[in-house]
This record gives sequence, structure tokens and C-alpha cells, in this order.
Amino acid sequence: MGMVAAMMPNGNSSSPRRQEEGGQRSAPPPPAPAVPLPNSAKENRSSLTKKEATSGGKGATSGDQERVRDPKTLRRLAQNREAARKSRLRKKAYIQQLETSRIRLSQLEQQVQVARVQGVFLGAGEQPAGFPSAPSPAAVFDMEYGRWVEEHSKLMFQLRAALNEHMADEQLQAFVNGAMAQHEELLNLKGAMARADVFHLLSGVWASPAERCFLWLGGFRPSEVIKVMLKHVEPLSEGQILGIYNLQQSVQEREEALNHTMEATQQSISDIVAAPDVAPATFIGHMSLAMNKVASMESFVLQADGLRQQTLHKLHHILTTRQAARCMVAIADYFHRLRALSTLWVARPRQEDGPGL
Repeated sequence: MGMVAAMMPNGNSSSPRRQEEGGQRSAPPPPAPAVPLPNSAKENRSSLTKKEATSGGKGATSGDQERVRDPKTLRRLAQNREAARKSRLRKKAYIQQLETSRIRLSQLEQQVQVARVQGVFLGAGEQPAGFPSAPSPAAVFDMEYGRWVEEHSKLMFQLRAALNEHMADEQLQAFVNGAMAQHEELLNLKGAMARADVFHLLSGVWASPAERCFLWLGGFRPSEVIKVMLKHVEPLSEGQILGIYNLQQSVQEREEALNHTMEATQQSISDIVAAPDVAPATFIGHMSLAMNKVASMESFVLQADGLRQQTLHKLHHILTTRQAARCMVAIADYFHRLRALSTLWVARPRQEDGPGL
């Protein structure tokens, strides 16, 4: 027992040590601490990352700088900005012009109504005492038509310059829209004049002598405008040629129908006026019948103006923007040359000796 007791402390002391060693062997080893990188390695890694991140940006920036530094590119960008600015200004001016035209048309219609009232209650050539004489509808129309010709010539000059400068289609479209709006304005003026005095409109005294020879029901003949256009907008695609051919056929048919109707109306008026033995008691009724025929002539002029308007709109739809711009310039040049022909004819040197000498 003494020997056992003497060995127990040693057994007890050795047993905990063995348990501690067994526990150390069974437990997983702790993770190794991260070895800190030296400052030079960190700097190299960060600098490498920055270079990779900025290499693409620097390359794009250098390319952009090369493009921006190109004088041709700079000049082209400046021209585009200036052209866009001018286009916006022109569009604003066109809108203001349309508004002014509407106001003038309203004033013209009011003057026409005043002239009608004066003609009914005062009779021809009479004016109320103390009141200034109002201009006749014909005089107002002649003045407005002269203003329209001047403004349309200015617009066509700008459109021709835009074509020569090869401006973009968006900028040309603004000019074409302005030209179409001006033609709408002229048709509105002519409509008011037809309702006020259809004889003045049909006589063509408001146009130059050469223009007067080619007038058709108070304006240009739509089929003739198509012929003028075909000489200036080539080349045309097969679809465009087919569309223009169909348009020309339908326009000519409507022109012929209006011609026959107008000739029949004129013959009817002539028969009424030339009727023999009209009694004084029936003279007023006789003239009323003739006036009704004249009123129908007013509707023919309005139909002809409608055909002119439809022809321009359909041509605009068939043609491209650049072709439509050339079409507008060609039509304007056609009538400008007719007016120039009239001026040259009037100013020509005349022979004092008789003809043929």
C-alpha cells in the first residue's frame, strides 16, 4: 500500500500531462497569421491596378482629343451648330409670318365685308359724307399679292442657297414647309378675292402680262407645274415615276372637267345676256339669273385652287426632301422668268417705222 500510495502522485501528475498532450494533438492547429506585404509590393499592386483601369480611358481620351483637335472636324461641328441655330431662327420666323398672314387675311375679309355693305347701301361710286373711302377689295388683293411675291422670292433665294450649300434634309425640310405655308397663304387670299370679285381674279390684271397668258381659272395650271418639276428633280425611282404619272393623269382629267363646266357656264351667261326683247319689268329677274351663273363661276375658281393645292401636297409626298426643295425652286423660277419676260417686253426698243420696214 505504501508503494501504491507512493506511486499515486506520480500517476496523477503524469495523467494530466498526458491528457494535455492528447488534447493538443487532437485540436486543429490555429491558422497561420497573414504575412504583411511590404510597402513596395502594395504600391506596385495599386499602381498596376490604376494603370489597368485608366489605360482604356486614356486611350479613348487621346482618340477624342485627336478628333477634337482635327481642324476639319472642328470646322464641321461649328458649321453644323451654326446651321442648326439658323434653322431654328428661320422656323420661328416662319411661324411669326404665318400668324401675320392670318391676321392680314382676317383684315382683308373684314374689308371685303365692309365693301359689300357699302356697295349694297350706297351704290357704285358713292361714299358717305365725312368718311374716308375704303380701299376696294381688288386694290387690297393687288397690294397683298405684291407683298406675297416679294416674300416668296426671298424665301426661294434662301432655299436655293441651302441647296447649293448641301444642307441636311432636316434644314431643307424647314424651307420646304415654309414654301408650302406661303402657297397656302396665297390660296387663302385668292379665295377671299374670289368671293369678293371673281371677275378681277379671272381677268388676271393682278399678274404680269406674260403670266396672264398662262393663267388657268385665276392661277397656274397644275399639269403645267408637274411638267416644270419633271425637268429639275431627276433622277426619279420607278415608284416615283409611277406616282407622278398617275397624279398627272388625274390632274388632267379634273382640269378637263372644270374646263367643260366653265365653258358651259360662260355660254349660259352669254345666252342670258344676249336674249332678245327683254321687257323692263323682267330685266331685274333676267340679270339675277345671270348673277347666279356668275356665283357658280366663283365655286369653279375655288375648285381650281383646291386642285392646285392638292397637286403641290401630292408632289411633296412623292418626292424626297431634297427633290421637293428643287421642285419649289423650279416653280418659283418659272414664274419669275415669266415676270422678267413681261418687263423685258415692255422695255424693248420699238421701231418708229412701220412694221415690216
